[in-house]
Amino acid sequence: MILDGKCPTGPIEKTWDKHRFDLKLVNPANKRKYTVIMVGTGLAGGAAAASLGELGYNVMAFCYQDSPRRAHSIAAQGGINAAKNYPNDGDSIYRLFYDTIKGGDFRAREADVWRLAQVSNNIIDQCVAQGVPFARDYSGYLDNRSFGGAQVSRTFYARGQTGQQLLLGAYSALSRQIKAGTVKMYNRREMLDLVVVDGVAKGITCRNLITGEIESYAADAVCLATGGYVNVFYLSTNAMGCSVTANWKAYKKGAFFANPCYTQIHPTCIPQAGDYQSKLTLMSESLRNDGRCWVPKKKEDLGKHPSEIPDEDRDYYLERKYPSFGNLAPRDIASRAAKEQCDDGRGVGPGGRGVYLDFSDSIKRLGESTIRERYGNLFEMYEKITDENGYKRPMRMYPAPHYSMGGLWVDYNLQSNIPGLFVLGEANFSVHGANRLGASALMQGLADGYFVIPYTIGGYLATVKPGTVTTANPEFKKSVEDVNGYANKLLSINGKKTVAEFMRELGGLMWENCGMARSKESLETNLKKIPALREEFWKNVKVTGTGAELNQDLENAGRTADFLEFGELLCRDAHHREESCGGHFRVEHQYEDGEAMRDDANFCYVGAWEYKGDGKEPELHKEPLKFENVHLAVRSYK
Repeated sequence: MILDGKCPTGPIEKTWDKHRFDLKLVNPANKRKYTVIMVGTGLAGGAAAASLGELGYNVMAFCYQDSPRRAHSIAAQGGINAAKNYPNDGDSIYRLFYDTIKGGDFRAREADVWRLAQVSNNIIDQCVAQGVPFARDYSGYLDNRSFGGAQVSRTFYARGQTGQQLLLGAYSALSRQIKAGTVKMYNRREMLDLVVVDGVAKGITCRNLITGEIESYAADAVCLATGGYVNVFYLSTNAMGCSVTANWKAYKKGAFFANPCYTQIHPTCIPQAGDYQSKLTLMSESLRNDGRCWVPKKKEDLGKHPSEIPDEDRDYYLERKYPSFGNLAPRDIASRAAKEQCDDGRGVGPGGRGVYLDFSDSIKRLGESTIRERYGNLFEMYEKITDENGYKRPMRMYPAPHYSMGGLWVDYNLQSNIPGLFVLGEANFSVHGANRLGASALMQGLADGYFVIPYTIGGYLATVKPGTVTTANPEFKKSVEDVNGYANKLLSINGKKTVAEFMRELGGLMWENCGMARSKESLETNLKKIPALREEFWKNVKVTGTGAELNQDLENAGRTADFLEFGELLCRDAHHREESCGGHFRVEHQYEDGEAMRDDANFCYVGAWEYKGDGKEPELHKEPLKFENVHLAVRSYK
């Protein structure tokens, strides 16, 4: 099937404005008749629930945390992009659009990325009005800093806790609507099924994580804003609770999964400290504004204190390889460059898995107090975890799984191929292509939530009669039975291995064979080993407790079962895409200098997979990508 993204035509500068005008409207009195389910209350979901509630819709919002304040969006550190051009350094909506298309290695839709760049400026105004304490310069104006993949300073920030401050802004707007009664909040619920009636999404089935009760809810539309899936690698920068479950359940009900092989490896994370570590800690990319990445030129210097190694014996490898962008090369390129140094035997720290991020030059130039103002909480985090003072000794960094560019397929309206199912933020595939530029995740989440879905969901609801389906429909009863049956099956196995053992084993296979580098052979290894591991899981996993109580072992077992299925799809997608682009690096497809080699003639499309049943191969559908405003070119940051 050739997929239609329903992108508007005409001059790209006018597409979003014209599209908004062409969308059907729901009048204010009728909005009160419609109910929308919002699964996830991070930046995308929280902003969307607040905005839809403000418009007058009835919103039911669900999160598995005890509060929306604990959404993983809170962990974002470095900043949020917008084309305000406050520094007067040449930025514009078109340049942000261009940088994002190029940063994604020409694997994203032009129309979606233009809209993202266009509404970015509104996001900053919205958040300032909410009281988000963005950094300001000496004059009191909003400050900006640089991020990878751009030669202008367009990133707004709040020290190293930008995600937290933006989430609190969205949470304040959400809380207002909860108080007003337009949003009803359901905490500690995990979506375990999508209810589809006559081909249309009409509700969800979820587990009450406190009581174990299985509950169903009906609505006129369902929105998923449930984040990314890189915990499939087990060790990642994501919170332990982040999973693929909501997206995967929608996939198994017919939603197409697009570009699952596009995962991002972040270049600046604190290296792994031990075999039984449960997650990795991100250090913001913004640190590369003032920190310089290097490794010793000579292997015999590895045992020395970094201050004992003279400048001429240091390899500032990013500055050497990418002189135009230097330490602000995009994440995928910076990650592979770091791995290259470590594979060459010049990595620092335990196991040789690390590179230095050195602030000594910046401290000499600006003073330690200025560096503390910009990044103080990040230095504190680093010292608590490593017991090393980043002001006195260079930080040690190593790449780690961080973000999902792939996700459920959506059209320009953020609607999946299932009518009535909308997907927002990291959970969809739409704007980042094969590599997300830093500070664009917060931009996408808030753009989708505040400025896109309030328009596009109205265009859908205007064509739907409200309240036609309730939980009395037989599909809801069947969904509850299926979810209960699945839980009972997990509880009845009573094997010998813990859920965590299976998840660690899957993560090891994914990282080694489908991580920073992939090959035909490594992917074929995984396509044999993952089904075998999954078969062992269903015969030998030990899940304690019962379903009728708080049971985190059962929660984790369900998420791991989904990852064991999804991991195979990710590897299948990586295997079929015989090219290198962005974070998808196939070692067979690279230039002589080691840079990624795209194949635009054969792979300039979105690959969307359709579930065909357990044990059956999924079917690949394609959406061709057209570039009319940015010409396809070899992506270079040299």
